[in-house]
Amino acid sequence: MVDINTLLGREMVIRDLEQLLQSQVLSGQDRLQTPVQGVLVSDILSDVMVKAGQGWLWVTHQTTVNVIAIAFFKGLAGVILPDHLQLRDDALAKAVEKEIPVLSSALSAYQVIGKLYKMGLQG
Repeated sequence: MVDINTLLGREMVIRDLEQLLQSQVLSGQDRLQTPVQGVLVSDILSDVMVKAGQGWLWVTHQTTVNVIAIAFFKGLAGVILPDHLQLRDDALAKAVEKEIPVLSSALSAYQVIGKLYKMGLQG
């Protein structure tokens, strides 16, 4: 298990989140060294289009191909699905094609955001 204190004070990358958030990498294995600049939690796609910045993480319960399209269009660092959620088959295929890092976490969205906040990520 990763100790959150060892991650404080340095640039966070997607790879750091795999153990910290008790997650499984679903796609984007070749982009796990992508730096994370911020975080947004929302299930409203238009909210993400307006508020998410390039290099941010998106925590969502949405599992459709639209999530991958927005992540690609916005240049997001990756997507975190809480509660062991899995992408739909078409969304997973598109995430693999576009090399978008998507992680499925065992934690709830509340717990994911709490850990990311504790690490200093802003939204």
